[in-house]
Amino acid sequence: MSSSADSVVAVRKALRRFRRNRRGSAAVEFALVAPAFFGLLFAIMETALVFFAGQVLETGVQDTSRLFYTSQSPTEVVFKQALCDRVATLFACANVCTEVRSYNAGSPITITDPIDSSGNFSGTCTYQPPTDPTQTVVIRGFYQWPLVVTGLGYNIANIGRGTSNSKKLLAATIALRPQ
Repeated sequence: MSSSADSVVAVRKALRRFRRNRRGSAAVEFALVAPAFFGLLFAIMETALVFFAGQVLETGVQDTSRLFYTSQSPTEVVFKQALCDRVATLFACANVCTEVRSYNAGSPITITDPIDSSGNFSGTCTYQPPTDPTQTVVIRGFYQWPLVVTGLGYNIANIGRGTSNSKKLLAATIALRPQ
């Protein structure tokens, strides 16, 4: 009997030592909290980057649209290159879609949703510069921004939502009447 009593005492001593030993508890707690912390951190960084990229596109379209004030309706190549020069630090110029449409004075302006009902980008990217100085020009720029953190449950995608190829459509619109 003494050997079983000795083993019970030994187990109790080991349990007391284990309960008192706090070394490594911070590492275990961090291992439990780290995935949520890093997921949240990356989601915040991606959201900030998307907002920053949207602002760069907005400023680029706004600055480039001034070509319609200063020149006689720039060609599509000139307009696209001027926009590309302004946004090339964040965007692949080949993937920037520009849409320029002209409307007669007093006629209604129709702006369509570039995302269709199935969640795909359906922008036309047409270039129709003004032929008359009294026409209103609507200039739109689009860019499909790829998302990374959406796989962690944080999904700000509006194109291909829920797929491995989800993107956020960045859009910038300006209307002007060059005279």
